[in-house]
Parts: sequence; structure tokens; C-alpha cells
Amino acid sequence: MSDGPAPRRGPGEPWGGVRPFSIKTKLGALVVIAVLITTGLSVNAVRYQTELRFIMVFSMIATLLVTQFVAHSLTAPLDEMNTVARSISQGDYTRRVRENRRDELGDLAETINLMADELEAQDQQRKELVANVSHELRTPIAGLRAVLENVVDGIAEADPETMRTALKQTERLGRLVETLLDLSRLDNGVVPLRLRRFEVWPYLSGVLKEANMVASARRGMASGSGSHTRTDVHLHLDVSPPELTAHADPERLHQVVANLIDNAIKHSPAHGRVTVKARRGAYPESLELEVLDEGPGIPKSEWHKVFERFNRGAVRRPHGPGSDGGTGLGLAIARWAVDLHGGHIGVAESDRGCRILVTLPGQPSVPS
Repeated sequence: MSDGPAPRRGPGEPWGGVRPFSIKTKLGALVVIAVLITTGLSVNAVRYQTELRFIMVFSMIATLLVTQFVAHSLTAPLDEMNTVARSISQGDYTRRVRENRRDELGDLAETINLMADELEAQDQQRKELVANVSHELRTPIAGLRAVLENVVDGIAEADPETMRTALKQTERLGRLVETLLDLSRLDNGVVPLRLRRFEVWPYLSGVLKEANMVASARRGMASGSGSHTRTDVHLHLDVSPPELTAHADPERLHQVVANLIDNAIKHSPAHGRVTVKARRGAYPESLELEVLDEGPGIPKSEWHKVFERFNRGAVRRPHGPGSDGGTGLGLAIARWAVDLHGGHIGVAESDRGCRILVTLPGQPSVPS
């Protein structure tokens, strides 16, 4: 029985640790064959008293034939690689080089194919990002334009209520752009981590209080892509032990917790409950966080998608009253912030609602 597929070798890594058919080997074999042909014909010439000029002609012809065969085997894949590389430079990332060689040219073909795969994936992500951002920006821009056109055409008065509606749309645009910039910084790795030790209870208590204050301040205004506006959901904090400490970047962790709370509240039923739990992890000052809501939950088939950008889930009527579902960027930002810490975030099993589990490594112990 097979033990599974053989591991894929990396670019430049010889097959089985040894490259039996390298270009150097082939060129060396060419020289040896040419010498053997010339020597063999010379011996036959002496034995059968053949004229030397005929021997030289036959030697040249045989050597040229062997050289032509070897040269073709080397230049043909280079021509194919050149064609594929030219297609990639023109934006066609579907072309691939055949990987049927066990020499340096085979390694080069594999490297070109890997490069094409990465470029194709990046191009697809870029197209999806442009399409999704355009879609998200279209709604608030259209709403703002409608309000302003009504004022200009005299259909509506420029009273406080109308201006408040316009302000909602501009705030939504601002929050969306800010969220996209945060995500871009996280992608590019330009957000440095400022790790320090802090007490978990007062820290998380402050994050929950801030979430309630923001909701109260923006009550009645569309959330769009920022913080929630619901005040009917109860936030509960559970930290054990109470003196629990953690080692992380408080600002980045705030981004994680705030986005998870915002997402949980949006999916909570009326007068629901969102619980934030904190426990000690496996390492010194490591941390395990849970955010649990009482909403409809997430099907297991969607667990691997919830942290993708612009993903809003496939649950039927997933959002609570007064929520437009946001942009689907909050959980993506939370994932990248956790990844910066070297931690893990994912959906966990829950009897009710959705349970997001975050694990931060803290200060791993060094084995003696």
C-alpha cells in the first residue's frame, strides 16, 4: 500500500537529492561520445588501411549528428519557456511549461510555473478587491448623491434632518476607507507589533465599555462598515482568573476584540447576549479569547470562509434588527491582526449561536 503522494520538491532541489541527468552530465557525455567515435574510426582506419580523410569526414558527420540531437534537447524547452514567459509578461497567466525533465531546465520550468500560479492568484485577488470595493462604495455614494440632488432640485429642504442623512453616508464612506487602509497596512506588514504585558480584566472591560459608548453615540445612524449601533444587546465579560495577564500588542488586540464584538452584536437577536471569555493559554502570558453570541450561528461548510474579505456569510437573514451586515472586512482584519501575533483564530463548536476562538502565543517557554 502506498504511504501517500511523494512530497513536491522545491525549485532547484534535485530529484532524490541527486540530479542524474544534469546539463553538465549531458555535455560531458557528448564530449566522451565524440572522442569514442573518433578513436573507433581511427582504429578501424589503421586496421583496414582506410584513408585518413574518409575517417575525418565520418567522424565529423557522426559528431555533428550527436551534437545536434543534444542541442535540440536543450534549446527546445528554452523556446517553450520563452514563449510562456512572454505570455505572462502580457498578462496571460494561464500558460504553463511542461515539467517532464529531470535536469536544471526542469527546475527552471517548475519555478516559472510556480511564478505563474502566484501571479494568477494575485491578479484574481486584485480583480476581486477592485470589484468588491467598487460595490461597497457605490451604495453610500449613491445615497449621498440622491440627498444632494434632492436639495439642489428643491425637492427637499436643507434642514437638519436632510443634512443628517447626508452625514450618515459620508461617515459610512469614511469608515469604509479607514477599514480598507487598516487592512492594507496589515497585508503589507507595515504595522509593527508593540508587545507588552497587561492585565486582561481592566483591558477587556474598557473595550466593552467603549463598544457600548460608540453604539449609544451613533444610535439611529446606519452602521455601514464601522461600529454597531444597537443598544439592545447585553455585553458580558468573563475573565478567569481575575488577575489574568497577557503579553500582546494592546492596540492590535483591541482591533481584534472590537471587530469580533461588532460582528457578534450584528448577528444577535433582539435583546440578545454577547459573552467575551478570557482564559490562560498553554504558555506563560498566552491568552485564549472567546466571543460567543446567540445568533443563528454559522454552518460548518462556511467556517473556512468567514475570515475572507467581503464575506458576509450565506446564512438566511443572518443579521439582527437595524443591521445592514457591514462590509465583511471586520473578521478579515481580526484574522490578520491575530496572524501578526503568530496566533490562531477560528470558528469553534457551540450549542447555540456563533463561537469565535482566538489563541495568542504570549511568551512560549524555551525547552532546556
